[in-house]
Amino acid sequence: MFLHLGSHISVEISDIIGIFDLDHVSTSRITRDFLKAAEEDGMIVPVGSELPKSLVVCCPKGSWQRVYISPLAPATLQGRLDSILCS
Repeated sequence: MFLHLGSHISVEISDIIGIFDLDHVSTSRITRDFLKAAEEDGMIVPVGSELPKSLVVCCPKGSWQRVYISPLAPATLQGRLDSILCS
């Protein structure tokens, strides 16, 4: 099953490590360092051109870690995930 992150990007649910509120996690120096390293390694995948609200960390099997920057609110993504998992 897949979770739609916005625009034309969906990720496999089993690959998701976490969904984070970008406003809250970006205040941490550790998170900023992580995002800087992820950007330098080419792991950042922007989802659309709108104001980013969520950070979705994924680790697809047999591939490199990816960090999706989504314009959808974390609560929206979590609600979609819950509806998929409960069906």
